[in-house]
Amino acid sequence: MSYISKKRLCIGLVAGILMLSADGLAPVSAQEIPTDFSAIVRQKLPAVVAITTRQILQNQTALDDFLDPFNGGSGRAQPQVREALGSGFVISSEGYIVTNNHVVADSTEIRVVFSDKETSPARLIGRDPATDIAVLKVDPRPNMTTAGWGDSDAVQPGAWTIAIGSPFGLGGTVTVGVLSARSRDIKAGPYDDFLQTDASINRGNSGGPLFNARGEVIGVNTAIVSPSGGSIGIGFAVPSRTARSVVDQLIRTGHIERGFIGVGLQEVTPSIAQALGIPGSKGALVASVQPGSPAEKAGVQAGDVIIRFDGKDVHGVRDLTLAAASQKPGSKVTLTRNRGGRLEELPLTVGQRKDEEIQTGAVPSPEAAEQRLGLSLSPIPDEARQQLGVRPGITGVFIQDVAPNSLAAENGLRPGDVIVSADNRDVTQPLDIQMEWAKSRQQNKPILLRINRQGQSLFVAIAAS
Repeated sequence: MSYISKKRLCIGLVAGILMLSADGLAPVSAQEIPTDFSAIVRQKLPAVVAITTRQILQNQTALDDFLDPFNGGSGRAQPQVREALGSGFVISSEGYIVTNNHVVADSTEIRVVFSDKETSPARLIGRDPATDIAVLKVDPRPNMTTAGWGDSDAVQPGAWTIAIGSPFGLGGTVTVGVLSARSRDIKAGPYDDFLQTDASINRGNSGGPLFNARGEVIGVNTAIVSPSGGSIGIGFAVPSRTARSVVDQLIRTGHIERGFIGVGLQEVTPSIAQALGIPGSKGALVASVQPGSPAEKAGVQAGDVIIRFDGKDVHGVRDLTLAAASQKPGSKVTLTRNRGGRLEELPLTVGQRKDEEIQTGAVPSPEAAEQRLGLSLSPIPDEARQQLGVRPGITGVFIQDVAPNSLAAENGLRPGDVIVSADNRDVTQPLDIQMEWAKSRQQNKPILLRINRQGQSLFVAIAAS
């Protein structure tokens, strides 16, 4: 199980709760309290699997050679094997299985262990690091039990949640709790929108299902808060609304397409709202607009505050980020902007993100696997150049955020820094950084970044761990 960086009872009366009876799903009286969830567990446990992975590490020297190279050691690098364990669940009789990306990323061998202890090799259909979702496929088995999706948007805090998985390799472990909160942003990625549960989740539960009281999957367990490494009752799951959409795309195409509008955003603070002459602090402030982007073509300008997108209110930056990314490229939407206190609706055709990691169905080798820097990047906001100490005419990429415990954070990069060049090549957009990082990974060398920090220049070299 991962920590928050990636690596999740109260008893009361619940009106309208549904429990399984001998004849199937049947409503339970509001006066009754469920005594156990054994019927649901009996039905759904066969759909939950343990996942074991192996990764061949080619660039490590054998310990014996290091300790005594003159006593039989070859002195050459020896391949070593790293094994990992996670959970998953079957969603179709064709053998498709959902799990976490971090469970299977970089693996050279993946195997699935069913509840009857039968083991089957699995192949990777596709994965999405941004939401930590991956899809595997095994050969279909006779009478294969499947788990169905539920509606994560319909689940309210206080509702029952049931987690089944393989914590610490203990397959078929069942824990029960309640939904603690919704729409949690734990800074794990750009599309954070997690369900929080107090059902006990530990290492090895990653990728396992979070069920509601009807036995429907409302989330994919993915992270925990844990100072000690064990469960403290704060776990997080990717909501089924997100997971189902990602899974459907991965099965259909092997990769993810996300909408793109081409704006740099920041939150609207009360002081900014006052300065802009708009009431309240709802919306997302456009700090910059990428040239040639869908937003520029629609007439969006720096200083606009976007308050609605595709018919939904935008309360902050994350709302707009999630809404835009969920759109299919080429779809037409309407956004509402507030400019100087005047509301205006603009039609916009959504583009496709070019900097997403595209995954094929092949299992990637360790040498080809891309490790993320942990940076949230955008073009330099024009109105912030003076404050950032960036002279006119200087190009670069603005660091909006740095993920905790990431490679970027470990090497001292900070929000507000401007990356001027990567490996002595000038950069002007986030994609430039990604391309140079991929090249440095292929060449097995650190990437050298030149940083502008409040007008001062410095170099930072970052090597993949």
